[in-house]
Amino acid sequence: MKIIHLYTNSFKGLSRESWMLALVMLINRAGSMVLPFLGVYMTDHLKFSIENTGIVLSFFGIGSVIGSWLGGYITDKIGEYKVQYISLLLSVPLFCLIPVFKTEIGVATIILFQSIISDAFRPANSVAITKYAKPENITRAFSLNRMAVNLGFSIGPALGGILSAISYEFLFFSNALAALLAGILYIIFFRKRNKIAKLKAKKVKEAVEIKKENSPYRDGKFLIYCFFCMLFSICFFQLFSTLTIFYKDTAKQSQQNIGYILGYSGFLIVLLEMGFVQIAEKYFNLAVTMLLGTFICGFSYAMMAFDYSMITLVISMTLLCIGEIWTLPFMSTITALRSGKNNKGAYMGLNGISFSVAFIVTPYLGTLIAEKFGFNVLWVGTGILATIIAIAFYFIVPWLIKDKKELEIEG
Repeated sequence: MKIIHLYTNSFKGLSRESWMLALVMLINRAGSMVLPFLGVYMTDHLKFSIENTGIVLSFFGIGSVIGSWLGGYITDKIGEYKVQYISLLLSVPLFCLIPVFKTEIGVATIILFQSIISDAFRPANSVAITKYAKPENITRAFSLNRMAVNLGFSIGPALGGILSAISYEFLFFSNALAALLAGILYIIFFRKRNKIAKLKAKKVKEAVEIKKENSPYRDGKFLIYCFFCMLFSICFFQLFSTLTIFYKDTAKQSQQNIGYILGYSGFLIVLLEMGFVQIAEKYFNLAVTMLLGTFICGFSYAMMAFDYSMITLVISMTLLCIGEIWTLPFMSTITALRSGKNNKGAYMGLNGISFSVAFIVTPYLGTLIAEKFGFNVLWVGTGILATIIAIAFYFIVPWLIKDKKELEIEG
């Protein structure tokens, strides 16, 4: 009963806008079948080599870097509302164009443009979460949004594994349809609310002198923090590139089974995230939470170097989900705490760039190490690097946020 009470309490106090942002994200990510299967699509369907596949996937990361910077910059200029719906609607035709291209250069080019447009959405969405959530509920609002992402991600890859066995084109068209529906729903719900929020913000500006705030690109402490976020992302985001190749080529899993494992991860996060975040808020501070989450993620990869039976793969994915829950939403909270009132978009954009750089490095570096030295070396190396990052986070977070009251997430 205590567990049930803790779980239900984790949802209390969240605004209607937070729930709607999560619903929009759910619809959008329900079609997220493309990314986990891009590597398999290129090696299996287009017959690209593993090394060339890694290079092409790196263009997704390049686009993500550009999109994160652009989205953060534009959000502070025109507001998160316009950036989000423009990103969603422009993604529709780009998803539909991906199967038209068959060469490495063509696929890399369309993935680059699609990634720029799609990832401009992320910093704007993060700003919207902080905008509509109460200060004491920011982490849970981010977690609710991530829960929606993972619920969609549990549906998408599971369905994607089935559809890709029939035709890969279904994956791209499904993503396009989901982005269109998400964009329409977002506009309908937030159009009036955005106007009201702009009027309130205008009154505040007229009543209070706006203090000029520093750029995050000149914030040395935050740049160091983002560097370690990037290193963590290089470890974690193998989930979207090398891990699926490992499942298929080394663990000899079918595309359907790969989809089921990825779908299981999304379902597990939906089931556990809000409760585990509530536990972290109640019993840990930010530094301890980041330490535990990062270490568990690394361990989940390292264990696959010693066994890759189906049971081990499921246990590894379970641990990866728990580590993810205790890392990613709290990274966003730390960024929100570090930023000011008028530069949240820039801070969220810079933190997003740290994740996006990983999308450039991870596919190429991961596939290169796997091809030259084998997956066992890759997984052990990932575990060692994640352990170093976990220790670094433990010391960096208190240094980044000096106020002791900010070190503890209120329950």
